[in-house]
Amino acid sequence: MNFDPRKKFGSRGEDRAAAFFSARGFKVVARNWSCRWGEIDLICEKDGVTHFIEVKTRHTTEYGNPEEAITPTKLTHLRRTVEFYLMTEPAPPVRYQVDALAILAVPNKKPEYYYIENILEG
Repeated sequence: MNFDPRKKFGSRGEDRAAAFFSARGFKVVARNWSCRWGEIDLICEKDGVTHFIEVKTRHTTEYGNPEEAITPTKLTHLRRTVEFYLMTEPAPPVRYQVDALAILAVPNKKPEYYYIENILEG
């Protein structure tokens, strides 16, 4: 069995993100939806709006805050992935947005969450 600590840490971050959104009234529709263009970490719904959510988790700010890892290249891949999702779904959402959740999970401290809405707007 191949054990990758980064994947395990990332998966725990996505678990935290799913709990974060569930606690705020979102319904988690899918996790780790992927295609040739990339992956959507979480797809959630709330109040008739579908939210495509990029999750970035870090345990230190040594290399910057988690949200700083969402580069222009990452945004391009995310845009293509969302567009592909919308084209392939039999009943695509009418209202949607692309968001991000940055999680700073410093050991022995309560995780900090930074929710950024509409990261592809404009």
